[in-house]
Amino acid sequence: MRYLLIISLLFSTTCFSQYNNYIVGVKGDTLNIVDKKGLKQGKWVVRYEELRGEPGYEEEGVYRDNRKEGTWRRYSLEGDLMAVENFRWGNKDGISQYYNKVGELIREESWRAINPDKQYDTLDVEDIDHPGNFKTVIVKNEGAGVKHGTWKYYDPASGMIFKTEVYTVGKLETGDKPLVAADSTNKKTAKPKEVLDFEKKNAGKKKIKVRDGSTL
Repeated sequence: MRYLLIISLLFSTTCFSQYNNYIVGVKGDTLNIVDKKGLKQGKWVVRYEELRGEPGYEEEGVYRDNRKEGTWRRYSLEGDLMAVENFRWGNKDGISQYYNKVGELIREESWRAINPDKQYDTLDVEDIDHPGNFKTVIVKNEGAGVKHGTWKYYDPASGMIFKTEVYTVGKLETGDKPLVAADSTNKKTAKPKEVLDFEKKNAGKKKIKVRDGSTL
């Protein structure tokens, strides 16, 4: 037993010697590792105090080579869940959910991560008007994930969705029409495809008469 303890201690010392910094959690697990290269690794728990009127919070998740990876959770300093976010390569990827102070879901976002090691990345995008058909889109790396998929906004009182937004690689769209929120005061409506085609065909021409249906 004595020899097993010595071997265990030697093994622990060897493992921890790989780290430049770390802490030991209340459950005895190793947290907040910074390796010899100065990169964050493994499970992290970070606390941010209130600052300039902004509420403080805690977040926990996993780092891989200094980048957030997988599921991260954010809590208020009182311990209430505020957000569940998913990451790949340090960028948001997949579904992220956000909650109000009483734990009710208020927003669900959809993201697509871009590989930060590439100047450009390629994504296979499904045609929302023709499900099952995909096209390859080249995306420039802007240093963050892009909005991609359906965003849902919830009424906390009823739990019902009151607004949705559909994004394709950062572009807001619903079918071939821009989405207008239900409570928007903007009175403009999307131009029909025929009008857009006509304007494109006659761009740059002068004195084009357009029949608008009026009798004056």
